[in-house]
Amino acid sequence: MEVLSAPLRVQFDYTRSVGPIIGAFLTGLRDRRILGVRGSDGRVLVPAQEYDPITSAPLAELVQVEPTGTVQSWTWVAEPLPGQPFDRPFAWALVQLDGADTAMLHALDVTDPSQVRTGLRVRVRWAEERTGTIHDIACFEPGEGAAAPAETSADTAEPVTMLTTPVDMHYKHTASPQESAYLRGLAEGKLIGGRSEAGGRVYFPPRGANPTDGTPTDDLVELPDKGTVTTFCIVNVPFLGQRIKPPYVAAYVLLDGADIPFLHLVLGCEASEVRMGMRVEAVWKPRAEWGHALANIDHFRPSGEPDAPYESYQHHL
Repeated sequence: MEVLSAPLRVQFDYTRSVGPIIGAFLTGLRDRRILGVRGSDGRVLVPAQEYDPITSAPLAELVQVEPTGTVQSWTWVAEPLPGQPFDRPFAWALVQLDGADTAMLHALDVTDPSQVRTGLRVRVRWAEERTGTIHDIACFEPGEGAAAPAETSADTAEPVTMLTTPVDMHYKHTASPQESAYLRGLAEGKLIGGRSEAGGRVYFPPRGANPTDGTPTDDLVELPDKGTVTTFCIVNVPFLGQRIKPPYVAAYVLLDGADIPFLHLVLGCEASEVRMGMRVEAVWKPRAEWGHALANIDHFRPSGEPDAPYESYQHHL
């Protein structure tokens, strides 16, 4: 049986609070200043970090360093990837800034590997628009001399307290034979599980091997689209990209005949009515919208059957 493969893309924004030390470092970049922090051994660490790498103690003494430095090591990028600083060949370099005792990684704007070497003197090229991220340093470039003088916008601008980093990952996924059978089944409206031997545990979705003994789960089993809620959570907090207005329920559903529950939505009733042992059934999307994905099932809803006794799912939580 031919296995399935497809390009996949994971894309989301990761947002975090930055704290006083990293916040000061990012605020400094926005204002064309580079700040390090002094460690317990007296070294100046750049970029600034919150905790001492030797003692793990919190660090607090900020030190401004120069926007010029020396290449410590480098690697050549002949074929840049999407999202990298340049769409033409360039170098990644570890640069030790003057006044710092550690090196920081950033792009070096050179067009030929013969233009870069260990010991090369470089300086910061600042981005025209700065927002308080590492991208405020557009790149390093060969040369001496100070970068453009700091602007005075720090007098009115608020310190940087939050950082949003876009994550965008492209990769190709090749399914195992068992997963391929499962995905083909979904495209036909079937739920296919797998087990390694007659009478053994049925895994849904099927795995390439039984995790307890490593034997292949080649015994494919078609399962009904009804099951039991084992555990669940009520989602009350909104987040970016949310398709359903809170509150709603994400629950682990144990299909009849399966031994492993899987996560899906439970809708069709008030979130407060969902409970362990509730019997549910799949609500499929229109046939024209089906693909090779579990998203063919839009959600599960209460089936109206009596709740399953706890003993029937207590070993599948």
